[in-house]
Amino acid sequence: MAATLQTIADELGVSRSTVSNAYSRPDQLSPELRSRILAAAERLGYSGPNPTARSLRRGKVNAIGVLLTDNLSMAFTDPYAVAYLRGLAEAASARETSLLLLNLPKDEEAGRRVVSNAAVDAFCLYCVPDWHGALELIRARGVPIVIGEDPEAFGPDAGYVGIDERAAARRLGEHIAQLGHRDVAIVAHWIVHGGVTGPVDADPDALRYYVTGQRVRGFRDAFAAAGVPWERVLLINAADNGRDEGAAAAAHALDRLDRATAILTTSDVLALGVLDALRVRGLRPGRDVSVTGFDDIPEAEPAGLTTIRQPSVERGRLAGELLLDPPEDPARRHLTLPVSLVVRATTGPNHQI
Repeated sequence: MAATLQTIADELGVSRSTVSNAYSRPDQLSPELRSRILAAAERLGYSGPNPTARSLRRGKVNAIGVLLTDNLSMAFTDPYAVAYLRGLAEAASARETSLLLLNLPKDEEAGRRVVSNAAVDAFCLYCVPDWHGALELIRARGVPIVIGEDPEAFGPDAGYVGIDERAAARRLGEHIAQLGHRDVAIVAHWIVHGGVTGPVDADPDALRYYVTGQRVRGFRDAFAAAGVPWERVLLINAADNGRDEGAAAAAHALDRLDRATAILTTSDVLALGVLDALRVRGLRPGRDVSVTGFDDIPEAEPAGLTTIRQPSVERGRLAGELLLDPPEDPARRHLTLPVSLVVRATTGPNHQI
């Protein structure tokens, strides 16, 4: 029979709680007594209390659940996600807390199982579609939540660390409009839930994914102010936020007689794909076609990409701090961080005027 806490207690003639303290509260015992307990445990083959059972008794597992899309690999391959998770990990490590990465399958019942089975003390929602049914179950769990997208999605009690997505996108649109571009295309991911890569006819106000919707609306605002009707803008859905998808989407704007003079994207990763598509066709970014991204990931600068710089590492770090050390004042749990427009070589005047 495997040794237990009680086995060690009987062997040494002490209480079961005393043996437990040798592992969980060593400061409650003298060094000599703790050494005797650990020596007896090693002799009898006892490796220590079951960590799962101990966590259940304490009601805390010292882990943050990070909810991603159904593509868990993005945590390791998407440059913005890597930077965000780095900041979150820094905050968690400083407080002896771990991160549990959770993929959220498109199947909503499977997603609910992921959420209900997650042994975590809090949830950080990263890149979770607004329409997913598992969000209601997250609310019902009653644990701390931090979001980075729609600040109104979970009410005033949830933490929020984000940016003004719409205003940031408008700055990009204004930059392109000021350069004289009127025939523009927008490449965005998740315009259509479960859709394929290609042009779509969609009302920006009806887009369901918060980040995409806000950024597309910001672009629309800028061009409307410049006198460009929405019907003149070519909106292209990218099936995912990937470089290959960006290149495939760009083909729909480039391989037509009325080629766009500027392509705005909702992420740097998509924009890098657009630049790939230009290169294949012998087109020069900033001369033949202007291109913008969003995020300012490390690859943006060597590519000469005009983009919006947002503090990705800082967003993750602050999200972790809000979860683990939440301020008492609810107003201080909602943080909107500054961004900046970074103009580089991929944008230039419209030479077709």
